[in-house]
Amino acid sequence: MALPSTYADRNCSLARALEIVGERWTLLIVRDAFFGVARFGDFATQLGIPRAVLTNRLKFLVQEDVLAHVDGEYRLTAKGLQLWPILRAMMTWGDAHYSPGGVKRTFRHEADGGLLDPQNRCEACGGVVPIAETSVEPGPGYTVFDTDPDPVSALITQPRRLLEPLT
Repeated sequence: MALPSTYADRNCSLARALEIVGERWTLLIVRDAFFGVARFGDFATQLGIPRAVLTNRLKFLVQEDVLAHVDGEYRLTAKGLQLWPILRAMMTWGDAHYSPGGVKRTFRHEADGGLLDPQNRCEACGGVVPIAETSVEPGPGYTVFDTDPDPVSALITQPRRLLEPLT
């Protein structure tokens, strides 16, 4: 039996959520928004996504109130920020199963430098750290390529606070 092309009319919250974030590029766009990417051209450069696909995904994410488009930049809304635990869980799963060198990105509590566990609990102070107080940096499994990275990738790989716009 073939799967239906949409699940919007189904009585399943997971199926409905997949209607919003289940497309191939969508979670990567949202991930990059957490990492500070805000401009169309920067998303296109960082992801290598076809511009027409990016246009459609951004438009849809704005329509679904995951992103807001203000003054030429895309920002996560309150609804979009709620995706962080899901992204974090998927990164942890990917590191555990597909990163033999260790975690690709390390998350820290900005206030005290403590490492964060997958639930965003700081090992230094024990508190659950809000996204706005979380910094990200390359982890031990991060691979440095011999070629020069594009400017967006170079900025994203620098230690930085989540949600801080790239400059």
